[in-house]
Amino acid sequence: MSPLDRRQFVTRSAALLGAGGVGALSAGGAPAAASAPASPVEALEARADAAAVANLAAAVPFDGPHQAGILTPRQAQATVLALDSIAPDQLTLREALQQLTLRARELAQGGANPLLEIDDPPADSGILGPVNAPDGLTVTIGLGSSLFDDRYGLARQRPRQLITMPNFAHDALDPTRSHGDVLVQVCAHQRDTVVHTVRELVRTVRGTLQQRWALDGFQSADRGPSARSSRRNLFAFRDGTANPDVTDAALMKQLVWVGSGGGEPAWTAGGTYLVARAIRMHVEFWDRVGLQEQQTMIGRARDSGAPLGGTEEFEDPRYDLDPTGRRIALDAHIRLANPRTTATAEQRILRRGYNYHRGFDQAGALDQGLMFMAFNQDPARQFATIQDRLAAEPMVDYITPVGGGYFFVPPGTGGPNGWIGSGLFASA
Repeated sequence: MSPLDRRQFVTRSAALLGAGGVGALSAGGAPAAASAPASPVEALEARADAAAVANLAAAVPFDGPHQAGILTPRQAQATVLALDSIAPDQLTLREALQQLTLRARELAQGGANPLLEIDDPPADSGILGPVNAPDGLTVTIGLGSSLFDDRYGLARQRPRQLITMPNFAHDALDPTRSHGDVLVQVCAHQRDTVVHTVRELVRTVRGTLQQRWALDGFQSADRGPSARSSRRNLFAFRDGTANPDVTDAALMKQLVWVGSGGGEPAWTAGGTYLVARAIRMHVEFWDRVGLQEQQTMIGRARDSGAPLGGTEEFEDPRYDLDPTGRRIALDAHIRLANPRTTATAEQRILRRGYNYHRGFDQAGALDQGLMFMAFNQDPARQFATIQDRLAAEPMVDYITPVGGGYFFVPPGTGGPNGWIGSGLFASA
């Protein structure tokens, strides 16, 4: 059987099983005849094809108290899209956010494309075929501080910590790749799903929201050694090891979700702040550095991800047993980012970043890096404090933040009749 035939077989089998097709494979409940054992290559292909079928069918709920794409496990592909509003008034802006929500919900749920009159433009670009599989799609919508200027009468409803992202030490922010009125994070398992979604959303808000900047991202493949192992960034180190546990509701309430009170407008409760940073990684310079020096700068072994002196990725680095930095340098990245003290426990952030590759720059150097995405309850208390500590790390010679911004991610729709940002306008 050719690889193509095997893929078709797996796809048809998954469809039959999803439609109650067990009886068709084993009539009357009798066990089906055993097939010949597959070769290792055939078994690997079958598992990969079955996983692809499962991913395409997976739907992440769009509606709820919080937006999807925050606590959701990272999908393989992403695009981060910043938009500027050209809406002439508040009513038009409101309608744009309503339509953006409506179309995002439709795409996240998946389904057949509607049929219109033959002479009408199609309701969908159709690049995914006649049926849009959900493919684990999430669309997360954020609002920039510039949206709360004097254009739409929303200044009094600006989230308390929402400011224009400042230039931190070692930043080289390109204005054409920074800030924006609205940010849309689109994530899915397959690249064509992300491309299709971006195309459909842009079409939906054409004439009211226009593109400011965009960046495509991807996750490294899951290469083990366990299902829990963190993926690698483009410096080849595992990234996200010390992320807080998203299944711990109390911890998310402490670190991610904005609560009621505290000087925040009432409509912000259940939302979160997003720090987006396009960080160029000077990979060719990095590749000339000795492995021991790389590991010293990071504070972890490159192969296993274990803290230096340890054996396992998620092992506690025990800084208390290394107060002078003989094992893990005092200026190592992991030590400055998360000192693991009682005083710094509430400074942790939830990172959900993606690698990016933009080809080569005009000088012929690789333009690669990290689309850093961090959700936090209070960017001044959390992200900015961490960033100030990291200004002293040796790794600053190998990275340059070039874009991004601060955004507030409103709470979720609450239900199928809600829309993202509705509370802002109800309070205005």
